[in-house]
Amino acid sequence: MNACQGREYRSIFIQINRWLYRCIMTNTLAPPCDSNSLGAFLKDRRQRLDALALGFGGRRRTPGLRREEVAQRAHISTTWYTWLEQGRGGAPSVRVLESLAKALMLTEAEREHLFLVGIGHPPKAHSSVQEGISGRLQRFLDAMPMIPATVATSTWDIVGWNRAAQLALTDYAALPPDQRNILRLMFLDPATRAAQNDWEAVARFLVATFRAETARMGENPRSAELVAEISSKSTDFTRMWRENDVHTAGEGSKTIFHAVVGEITFEFSSFAIDGRPDLKLMIYNPAERSDLEKMDRLSHSG
Repeated sequence: MNACQGREYRSIFIQINRWLYRCIMTNTLAPPCDSNSLGAFLKDRRQRLDALALGFGGRRRTPGLRREEVAQRAHISTTWYTWLEQGRGGAPSVRVLESLAKALMLTEAEREHLFLVGIGHPPKAHSSVQEGISGRLQRFLDAMPMIPATVATSTWDIVGWNRAAQLALTDYAALPPDQRNILRLMFLDPATRAAQNDWEAVARFLVATFRAETARMGENPRSAELVAEISSKSTDFTRMWRENDVHTAGEGSKTIFHAVVGEITFEFSSFAIDGRPDLKLMIYNPAERSDLEKMDRLSHSG
């Protein structure tokens, strides 16, 4: 290496050291130093909101809400919100991000992105039992006349079903909304228990998925209410709950005894619903031709 090359390398080394020092001092050690994904996202979504529709008047040089108006809606200080847009002050808390998601009226996908750029991991999914399902999803369920299908929450509350599920599994329409819970029916309804070919295995599966899903969603009044109610009325549930097993809904098979057509075996599969992480779609496909024929008989029975 000649003297000229040595001076060049030393110059580059000094520039790199200065860059690292500047990054460390500004707490932005991630190339490029001036990257501010969170601030850019907040600003973009702020400018998309209709100020007049949200009750903010006055002449504006730029579209959307002002920083102080977003801060007001999110119940945080204007200074703190300004720092977030400018990439200063460190990472926000989960509470602040949740407040900002509401203030900016973010979709579920936008809320998840806010958390990813804000603190590096997705938020806990919202539970939206009262919202039910969309008309489009209901039409999808109805398009399967001989394949039972349901939509359930993390706590196994049934919020959607088709006629095939109503005929083969449970007449959910005949139950009050707060009673359309698979876990509750499995442990507290004698008819549901008697219909299972292997009740112990099915019950264990439900308890394990309930535990896993409620942990993913976070503690909520509905899950605590169900555990308290069923524990007080079922020693079997108490025993299984104390075992601390966890399981995903996944897929498998189950056999039920139907009062009209006798034994039916289904292969079930669980699917996530895009945009609704609080819900899962369960499809029960007749396992054999004889099972399909029984579903056909049920579909024409009334």
